[in-house]
Amino acid sequence: MELGIGIGWRPEIADAVEALPGIDWVEAVAENLCADHLPDSLVRLRERGVTVVPHGVSLGLGGADRPDPGRLAALAARATLLGTPLVTEHIAFVRAGGPRTASPALEAGHLLPVPRTWDALDVLCENVRIAQDALPVPLALENIAALIAWPGEELTEGQFLAELVARTGVRLLIDVANLHTNHVNRGEDPARALDELPVEAIAYVHVAGGVEKDGVWHDTHAHPVTRPVLDVLAELGSRVDPPGVLLERDDHFPPAEELAGELTAIRVTLAAAHKDGPARRGTGPLPAGPAPAGPGVHVGTLRTTGAAATVTGSTVTETTAAGATAVVAPAVGAGAAARTSGVRADAARDRAAVAQTALLSALVAGTPAPEGFDHRRLGVQSRALAAKRADVVAKVAPELPEILGDGYRGAFLAYARTRPMSAGYRRDALDFAEQLLIAGRPADSAARRRLTLWWQERAAARPPRRAARLARAVRSALVGR
Repeated sequence: MELGIGIGWRPEIADAVEALPGIDWVEAVAENLCADHLPDSLVRLRERGVTVVPHGVSLGLGGADRPDPGRLAALAARATLLGTPLVTEHIAFVRAGGPRTASPALEAGHLLPVPRTWDALDVLCENVRIAQDALPVPLALENIAALIAWPGEELTEGQFLAELVARTGVRLLIDVANLHTNHVNRGEDPARALDELPVEAIAYVHVAGGVEKDGVWHDTHAHPVTRPVLDVLAELGSRVDPPGVLLERDDHFPPAEELAGELTAIRVTLAAAHKDGPARRGTGPLPAGPAPAGPGVHVGTLRTTGAAATVTGSTVTETTAAGATAVVAPAVGAGAAARTSGVRADAARDRAAVAQTALLSALVAGTPAPEGFDHRRLGVQSRALAAKRADVVAKVAPELPEILGDGYRGAFLAYARTRPMSAGYRRDALDFAEQLLIAGRPADSAARRRLTLWWQERAAARPPRRAARLARAVRSALVGR
């Protein structure tokens, strides 16, 4: 399946995307599309023969819980509506807590990394199989950028992705900007990751911009693509001719000519890499080979740097260049299928649930940092999550910054420090407004009246106790007229 050169479709740049020359396909955030109606711009693009790929952001396939059937059904409906050849998602968790940990449900509002461990891989692979069974088209998964690293990781990113592909047959969406991000933030070599992952499984590639602040790279999708990111794209292009490459931009959209310039830079980079690099190693369908023999079953070779690691039975044995051998990890092979089935599979999910809840709670609720994490990086990630939350709420509820003016951001960040998100951004906007009204804010009576009316028009039914509290706040606000 050849996609060509594409760009992320966003409503803010819909007209520019339609007018850009040489666009073969676009990608749209699945959760931003209605299940039964497409924006006129996407309809026109499809009528021109432009492929539209839905890109999911909320499944949380790396999470401890099995994928939500409703979210899977929604993604499947969008795939059917678009007539797409595939759908994509992320290797990440986005929520934690809930019944498995007997704790409040927490939403990150962002993609968070899963640890590269055998336990996490077991959980991810089962979740991926569930998703594959529920979707009408093939699934491809994206590597994510990370500000933080889990302690005690057992696999490199390339090894983790290779094992995921071997067990599930899933395709890969490789984001070269995320590889660069992990190089800056975690010291990981993009070339090594590309050497270790199965490039023949790549469905397409993302290219995006970011910015470095105080030695930390932020994958913003709101800045121009930098030369180091294009260098990683060239590294990938020297190994394989990807079926598709897509430019992502999610905010601070530049003029159309700047987008065209970035697309030209991508084309030039790929052309030079193909000219100077080795012959194409193949894309298309995955090569035939031994099919996974059930959940968690894989017999084959795990590639490592400087050694050959062979999976045999229930162990991974590594042979170094000097000929020495050593058992380096338990394998997930034919003799170890029970490791990811029944009680032991649930135990792996329970361990993942506890670890992910502890991390997310530290990031969004101010609880103590889990042992082994870099406290400074956790602080950076926590502030980044709160800032993104404020930005997205301002987009989904633009009346709030209009009503609150310059005080919006400070008020929201103060709210976010004590109120973790437990549902989506629209619920978050309503909860933020409610808390302001309960506190008798904003101080300006006209602004308070406007906020009261805004909340009343949009709020769903609430539990009696909270409704009573809000009723008092509303009465107080109306008295101030």
